[in-house]
Amino acid sequence: MIKYYYRVNLSLLGVLCNMWKVKHQQRLICAVKGSSVIFLCSFHNPANQTVRRVLWGHAKPATLTAHLISSSLRTLFTRFQYIGNTYHNCSLKIHQVERRDAGRYFVRFNTMSNRPHEENAPVLKVVDLTISMSKHSVKEAIREGDSVNLTCMNSCDGGKISSAYTWFKNGEPLHEGAAIYLRNLSPTSSGNYTCSLKTHLGSTSRVLRIDVEYGPRNTTVLVQPPLGADPGSDFTLICSSHANPPVENYTWFRIAAGDSVNVGHQPVFHPRDSDQYLCSVTNKHGSQNSSVVTLNIKSK
Repeated sequence: MIKYYYRVNLSLLGVLCNMWKVKHQQRLICAVKGSSVIFLCSFHNPANQTVRRVLWGHAKPATLTAHLISSSLRTLFTRFQYIGNTYHNCSLKIHQVERRDAGRYFVRFNTMSNRPHEENAPVLKVVDLTISMSKHSVKEAIREGDSVNLTCMNSCDGGKISSAYTWFKNGEPLHEGAAIYLRNLSPTSSGNYTCSLKTHLGSTSRVLRIDVEYGPRNTTVLVQPPLGADPGSDFTLICSSHANPPVENYTWFRIAAGDSVNVGHQPVFHPRDSDQYLCSVTNKHGSQNSSVVTLNIKSK
């Protein structure tokens, strides 16, 4: 009875050794668009079926069609790289993952005996990096002096911030980390913000535009022709100011005998009388007056 027991187990072991065994480390793989991903795969083939070629295929979501994407003998597509062999390693690497790469994959083993073996491989999910913004202020617009918190996220992390990120402003590296805190914002803080995986700079999020709004500043009056010239009676006053959003209202004042008189509402004003003038500008965040200019207009 004991000898028979060992004989049965040896026979069973022989059967198992002549079976295909394909192992994938993960059945569902999540990757960020633009990154690289590896499908770790190992296999054991029956002793009487020598593998001569390993093929990977891809079945796109919501379709019944499939196509080969990689081979152990030659490169079919440059982004799909077979990194295994024909012995025990059947791994595949995808470079610069795209949205269209999502879906089910399969691996096929062609043998010397022309008896191919095929098995389903992992399903790939492709996601985008997203930027979440929170403000300390409840105002809709971002104003000068406000503070904002930006967080780079991808759903592959399952809601946990575990990936390493790099932040960019207008394409230039700015910060490393999952979040960046922008405090006491100024007009120079305005720009296009993106984040990417630190190990895959091609995996860039969509652009988040931060536009810091502020009231009028640097309001000046340009006199044409310049003061000191001999223009006769033709002066032109041009009011300019920096503001975001742009200046909504221009008001020209003529100062005579200590009183200010409203004389115009356009950026350009043509005075007729010798006196002092200034312009006042406003947008939704405030107003500012220019310095006073004194004109000496010759009578005709």
